[in-house]
Amino acid sequence: MIRLDLDALAVLDAIDRAGSFAGAARRLDRVPSAITYTVRRLEDELDVLLFDRRGRRAKPTPAGRELLEQGRILLAEASALEQRVQRVASGWEAELAVAVDTILPMGRLWPLAARFYVECRERQAAHTRLRFSHEVLGGAWDALVEQRVDLVIGASGDPPPGGGFRTRLLAETPMVFVVAPAHALAAAAEPVAEATLLRHRGVVAADSSRRLPPRSVGLLAGQETLTVASLADKRAAQVAGLGCGWLPWFLAADDVAAGRLVVRRVDAPRPPARIVAAWRETRPGKALAWWLDAIAREDWRFLALGPARR
Repeated sequence: MIRLDLDALAVLDAIDRAGSFAGAARRLDRVPSAITYTVRRLEDELDVLLFDRRGRRAKPTPAGRELLEQGRILLAEASALEQRVQRVASGWEAELAVAVDTILPMGRLWPLAARFYVECRERQAAHTRLRFSHEVLGGAWDALVEQRVDLVIGASGDPPPGGGFRTRLLAETPMVFVVAPAHALAAAAEPVAEATLLRHRGVVAADSSRRLPPRSVGLLAGQETLTVASLADKRAAQVAGLGCGWLPWFLAADDVAAGRLVVRRVDAPRPPARIVAAWRETRPGKALAWWLDAIAREDWRFLALGPARR
């Protein structure tokens, strides 16, 4: 059996970097004979010549170069694995997966991510990997239930049955029914009746749930729909006059102010949407605890801004 161990790969790497067996011995603080023995053992077991020893500098053969390049990848992965194990032992997660509902602009989280890297660098968390994903409606809860993520930011609606989750309210965001100025509903008498709304296409963001039953919000039974991938796409489709629908006020406000969207009062207004952060009840690791603390300190008042009363 070929014993291609990490120590042998480290010896090959040192020879290539130092340019000689003697130089590698000095780098690794070993006697030259130990370096020579390791290389000869590898060459015998692989039945290949790894270094051309002619001349003053030891040069890798083509086979030696291939082993060096692939071996360095293995050495880097082994080093990273050691660091991850040490971080886990110290309480820091190797990776923190965060699902962000598309109701929340990702730009709001980049300052938190930057602070995470800076503040944790000296606490052995500099290499805790952050993995962000986007979810829509029930998809955020679905990701938490299926343990694809550790933390959800911006989830709306009620948690799925069965419990096991903790939540933190970020804000209650007012919802407004909006259409483009050229849309037929822009000139309809207010409050707009449900029967009138039913005659017009609704724009809806598709629920990204994989296992949980998908949800739809603000649609009427039998209403024609245009389905898009996110709330940003939904807003853009409504600005383009492709349909009508509800949007959080903070997402629609700039378009309303610029005249690209018009707010309409309807017969059945929607209550504000509760926007929460959620995580499993198990004791959080240090990276998750950092994010929970950061979320608690963050100013989420922009979510709660509402339109002026007319």
